[in-house]
Amino acid sequence: MKYLFFIVLCSLISCNSSGTDLIPEPEIEETEQTIREIVAEVFPEGNVFIGSACHHNLMETKSGEILKREFSYVTPANDFKQSYIHPEPGKYQYEKSDDWVQFCKTNTQVIRMHAPISPQCSPWVREDSRTAEELELMLQEYMTALCNKYKGTSNILWLDVVNETIDKTTGDWFGPKPGTDKWENPWPKIGFDESHPLKPPLYIKQAFEIANELAPDIKQIINQHGALEKSSWDKMKALVLYLRENNLRVDGLGWQAHIDLGWEKIPGNIEYLAEIIQWCHANKLEFHITEFNVWLKDDNKGKVNEQAATFKAVTKTVLDNRSNGVVGINYWHIRANDTANKDRDGCLFNDNYEAKPAYFEIVELLKSYK
Repeated sequence: MKYLFFIVLCSLISCNSSGTDLIPEPEIEETEQTIREIVAEVFPEGNVFIGSACHHNLMETKSGEILKREFSYVTPANDFKQSYIHPEPGKYQYEKSDDWVQFCKTNTQVIRMHAPISPQCSPWVREDSRTAEELELMLQEYMTALCNKYKGTSNILWLDVVNETIDKTTGDWFGPKPGTDKWENPWPKIGFDESHPLKPPLYIKQAFEIANELAPDIKQIINQHGALEKSSWDKMKALVLYLRENNLRVDGLGWQAHIDLGWEKIPGNIEYLAEIIQWCHANKLEFHITEFNVWLKDDNKGKVNEQAATFKAVTKTVLDNRSNGVVGINYWHIRANDTANKDRDGCLFNDNYEAKPAYFEIVELLKSYK
């Protein structure tokens, strides 16, 4: 699908005889391809996926229109998570997730189910009184229901099985906190595998056992958040090897890259990103940036050209390392107002749905691989 970019010239020409400033008519730039069109043309082998996240309530808004126009890969934000699918004991709801399956089929898009066993579980699961036995049953019920519901769905390619298992600052397993209103992960209460030097939480293995058995046609991903802290990713690598030692299938690693402006300028960051992608492919794993923002906050607000440089550098590193396996990038939402961090302006489009410099940098970068 083609569309036109309109550029309004900002400078005013000299005044007319009445003293009124004249503004020239907008000029039309040559027609451009959308991101999804360029990806299909430049990477026909199908090893590159470029997408975006979106909330269900934005499907019929301009954000939804941009999602359809620009991306062939969609992450339906929180609409497959336990907090929506299984909001209270005995209750399951699939209206939003079913809508996404149909929406994406209609628009020839593939889906990553961001539906992990993770800190984003239902509040009733996080109650402090929950026992290991109760949590184990809750995990089994939700994962079983989800996999049975969506296995065999042709346009669901990936499932985030577990998410944010490791504390990004300490490298420890991320666990529970008092109360139900904090960002916490109750699942380690189920216990740990004390027989292994890694001592991983049992819930991770249990979640993959269910997903492997009941959704064998869907690729299965582990997600980690943060700024690519080495201690976290060393443990992630070890976790993959542990699961495979237990004859469990892991198909890919995901990085939730909510990063700050200038991340690419920190010595070693770009090189380490390339190293992780190469490690994934050497171990027959896909690599995905599953949530990608570049935050403009505090003194960096308004620095959209610098933001474009960070988006481009990270995207280029992923694309440069595509030759030996699958890579994917999911930009986290269309515009800042669609996110939980509205004041950080971390997206490719502004709140007026206008493409920012980062969008054009990504388009030109993709074209450079022709």
